[in-house]
Amino acid sequence: MFLGSHFPKVDDKGRFVLPAKFREELGDGLVISKGQERCLVIYTVEGFQQEAQVAMSGPSTLKGIRDFQRMFAAGASQEVPDAQGRVTIPQVLRNYAGLDKEIAVIGAFNRVEVWDLAAWEAYQSTQDDQFAQMDQEIFPGGTPRQQG
Repeated sequence: MFLGSHFPKVDDKGRFVLPAKFREELGDGLVISKGQERCLVIYTVEGFQQEAQVAMSGPSTLKGIRDFQRMFAAGASQEVPDAQGRVTIPQVLRNYAGLDKEIAVIGAFNRVEVWDLAAWEAYQSTQDDQFAQMDQEIFPGGTPRQQG
């Protein structure tokens, strides 16, 4: 499981140092792809395969599903961290997420997200209040979670 927030820098070759907490799960290989909100998502190879199975389970006769499948698969890049734990982010993905030097690498349970630091700070500042105010169940099929 991936947890926490980390703030490495992207070097001139488009690499960043993977947080030590994430290296054990991702050290043998990972897949980076486009995520929502213009961030990148990093999965273990197995985790990406699971996400791909879900994406492929939808009928490709529906335009929205086709669009998602194309963008998710076409943007994906399988990478292996080097001996120092550095991961290369392909230029096309750096462009998509607006990554320059300052980034935020956050754990999001089953995936790692990579954000431009300014974009992450802006997103987080708007979401903090909404998160604090959540008072009903947000997960489909669940029962409302009681506070107190």
